[in-house]
Amino acid sequence: MTIDPRSHTPVYVQLADLLREQIGSGELAPGSALPSEARLTQEHGIGREAVRGAISLLRSEGLVNTVRGHGSYVREVTERRQVELMPGGSVVARMPSGKERQSMQLDEGVPVLEVRDPAGGVKVLPADEVELTRPA
Repeated sequence: MTIDPRSHTPVYVQLADLLREQIGSGELAPGSALPSEARLTQEHGIGREAVRGAISLLRSEGLVNTVRGHGSYVREVTERRQVELMPGGSVVARMPSGKERQSMQLDEGVPVLEVRDPAGGVKVLPADEVELTRPA
């Protein structure tokens, strides 16, 4: 896939699609560094803002994380733990507050789940680490 500056799709979306495809195929493996902004700019003949927009989009999707001064990396696949949803319980998915993001050390783009039990108790859990199950 090449980036077409004449396309109706913005170039930053085209680059995000290309990188997403490389992540999905394993060409960019979990934990590996994305090419630098300068390299992506030169390789695809696009501006630095388009590269930053593409990386920002992938970060908001939870596919990559960025470490200031070190670059962007493909997120590691986290192992999920099972959490049982009690009869009469409910779940709300939402984006975390800044304080929650910091305390749970969440990457940008990772939502949280508010798991509510029938008695009114609430647990806030990182959505990328939890698999909800129902009692058998």
